Amino acid sequence: MPKIVVDVMPKAELLDPQGKAVAGALARLGHQAFTDVRVGKRFELTVEGPVDEQILSAVREVADELLSNSVIEDVVNITVVDAAGEHSAAAASGALA
Repeated sequence: MPKIVVDVMPKAELLDPQGKAVAGALARLGHQAFTDVRVGKRFELTVEGPVDEQILSAVREVADELLSNSVIEDVVNITVVDAAGEHSAAAASGALA
């Protein structure tokens, strides 16, 4: 059964306290190569049958209305992963229509 992966991140212009905490911990552990960390959310939605435009439209609606808080977060990516683990872009990265 295919999965649809929805990635949600804090808006770029807002402070990301979880990301700052992880960045600080990385530095304390001696990992100096990482200059910034942003912490987001990943949702995996499994569907029966093929993923068509109607399903993708429903996922976009659910992502905007339920999975993200549009005041502080952006839906940055929606990807279809088929049963074999192959990825296909379901929507453009960045601002999704």
